[in-house]
Amino acid sequence: MDILDIAFAEARRFLNSLGTRPVASRGTADEIRLPLPAQFPERGMPANDVVRAIAAAAEPGLTGNAGGRFFAWVKGGALPSALAADIMCSAWDQNAVLASTSPAGAVLEEVAGRFLLDALRLPADASYAFVTGCQMAHATALAAARHAVLEQKGWDVEAKGLQGAPEIRVLANAHHHSSVTRALRLLGLGSDCIVPLGGGGHGLVAPDVLRAALAEAPDAPTIVILNAGDLNIGACDDFATLCPIAQAAGAWVHVDGAFGLWANASPRLSALVAGVELADSWATDGHKWLNTPYDCGMAITRHARAHSAAMRMTAAYLTNGGPVRDPMDFTPEWSRRARAIPALAALMELGRDGLAAMIERCCDHAADIYDGIAELEGATGIARPTMNQGLIRFDSKDGANISDAVIASINASGEAFFSGGSWNGERVMRISVCGWNTSVDDVARTVEAARLALSGML
Repeated sequence: MDILDIAFAEARRFLNSLGTRPVASRGTADEIRLPLPAQFPERGMPANDVVRAIAAAAEPGLTGNAGGRFFAWVKGGALPSALAADIMCSAWDQNAVLASTSPAGAVLEEVAGRFLLDALRLPADASYAFVTGCQMAHATALAAARHAVLEQKGWDVEAKGLQGAPEIRVLANAHHHSSVTRALRLLGLGSDCIVPLGGGGHGLVAPDVLRAALAEAPDAPTIVILNAGDLNIGACDDFATLCPIAQAAGAWVHVDGAFGLWANASPRLSALVAGVELADSWATDGHKWLNTPYDCGMAITRHARAHSAAMRMTAAYLTNGGPVRDPMDFTPEWSRRARAIPALAALMELGRDGLAAMIERCCDHAADIYDGIAELEGATGIARPTMNQGLIRFDSKDGANISDAVIASINASGEAFFSGGSWNGERVMRISVCGWNTSVDDVARTVEAARLALSGML
């Protein structure tokens, strides 16, 4: 049997099992290691045997996040065309760093970028980069922001670094994701530069709070970071009000839109992120709500010159420049797979109407899961989804919080998979629906799994 036939057979078997296999992985670390050599082999193994051994090793440790009943963290599956395109990308093995190293990779990335901006209703002339995920999208966009705010003060950060530079202030939504903090650490700004902002209700920044923070250091180079989709409740800042306030003070506005930015692709939900197009930069994930395979993130900014200035690097042996955009001028990577191609496939498979329908369907399923579980004895609804994220708390009859135990019981059943979180000092269950293939039947099975888990604890 051809080695690719073996790999495809294993892939098909896994995909075909998603409807019936436990969503949670079942294997132990020892079971995963068992089919593999205990030590580095003295002699090489036949390639077919290698593929079979790795497939056998992975099987007990695979989670079903590609299926329709995975509601932990914020993970989508992979659309059929995106998965198939990703397989072709692996076979082509292109280094999509320059137009000269992969004309196909560079041109198709241009098309994907154009479609992406159109889908998200962002400025058509915005600059973009396809990176590993929202973590590196933040790092890329905030590197452009760092360049721009220091350039305003006459400082060339790419040449001089940060030693002796004017101190940058970062005014961030107090509910910012930890990937924002790490991006600032990677950029040499450190977590102590963050001034947390709130005052606008759960997960939101109030205009007066932003004005006051800006006024405290009006001459400091400043970056403002807002949320499009808080991780816990999907809250979105008032971009139409906050962006002009920040920009009038000379600040750069960056939006964490890891999943929530995709609401702008839905006519029904776009009001949740009204004014988001006014920001200076945005970070989002394709492997969340666009349902591309891992890994795919996107950094976008309306300031192409700042973007390129922060990222561009040349060497004598490189052949760059020309009519086709060189991806390396906008990303932090020298070597990179052609990850824009699966994103292009997903955008083409869905189209404008299909993308909107998928996003709206996920939100409807999130609300239905929330409503069904919140009605159960022992469950208390904390935050009904306004987007695709919700929170529920579980309590025993004596009032003890048993949220983590209920989550563990649901996950152990194999019927669905959830993750926990903390909200106002209490443990809760997070509901996160991002999968293109979540169905009404998946919702019903999930609510029933929660009922059975609670019935054994009350």
